[in-house]
Amino acid sequence: MTVLSPLFDDPETRVLFEPEPTLGHFGAFEAALAQAQAEEGIISPAAAQAIAQAVARFQPDEAALQDGLLRDGLPIPAYVAQMRAALPSEHAASFHKATTSQDVMDTALVLALRNVNILLTTRIAAILTTLDTLEGHFGHAPLMGRTRMQAALPVTVAHRINEWRAPLTAVQHDLAALRPTLESIQFGGPVGDRRGMEGKGDAIAARIAASLCLTDAPCWHTDRTRITAYGAWLARLAGAIGKIGLDITLMAQQGIGTARIKGGGGSSAMPHKQNPVGAEALVTLSHEASMLASGLQTAMLHEHERSGIVWALEWLTLPRLCIATTAATLGCARLLNSVESLGDP
Repeated sequence: MTVLSPLFDDPETRVLFEPEPTLGHFGAFEAALAQAQAEEGIISPAAAQAIAQAVARFQPDEAALQDGLLRDGLPIPAYVAQMRAALPSEHAASFHKATTSQDVMDTALVLALRNVNILLTTRIAAILTTLDTLEGHFGHAPLMGRTRMQAALPVTVAHRINEWRAPLTAVQHDLAALRPTLESIQFGGPVGDRRGMEGKGDAIAARIAASLCLTDAPCWHTDRTRITAYGAWLARLAGAIGKIGLDITLMAQQGIGTARIKGGGGSSAMPHKQNPVGAEALVTLSHEASMLASGLQTAMLHEHERSGIVWALEWLTLPRLCIATTAATLGCARLLNSVESLGDP
């Protein structure tokens, strides 16, 4: 964290991508895989039970995982080695059987994104409720409509608030439609064709999905359309919030004065100023989200059956995009709750 991070951070989201929950998701996938394979006769029930117990008590050697990451380019080989060492020797070969690193990591990612979506669902609803409250307080107040930042025709505050509400309502609706596809199992094995499971790969995938409460889906190792669609949705949400921030920034200008915000930022040199810091930050986060979403678009281009390049770009981009967007929801809630008045003075 840098000295500037608090303005643009969301610790509640950031922690979802940190090592402890991520390793927990790795274990949840491996335990669900072992149980599914036991139910389909690929490994023994005793092996599945031993794997579940080992996952539950696993204490990672974090330094060895980091060394493995630097050596292998991803953490799963070192993780698998540690887990197999923790298992009885007769069950070690049953761990991580017929799967691959990307199955584990993509499913772990999806489990993290599900928690992000739960968080965002609650926060969007709260923002919409606050907008309804502001409309109840100030909706009938007159407000000069502005086109191209010039005075146009009179409207009401309710008109402006509805311009803020409509895109948020749309993204709220679209998230509900997007989640079943996004929150889907990743299971393809080494090259994405589910080989090595006696023709039972689809049945095993369905069992894993049911166990983890995810959607069953064909392997999507190199089909990142659901990820890019989600990134675009996050950027839309950040943009809808950025619109609120931009409008309030302009409405709070001296000489305009159609929004009054308590707790504005001060200046080190000009004590008469009250800067709309919270509103400005929403615009900044919207721009950041837009740039990051375009990076996910670049990360669609996986070479052949797995990328060692753009898949890693996705690791860098998507968590930060989630944090930028959820930070925008936090900032929007703070901003709207600080509004003291809206409308022409």
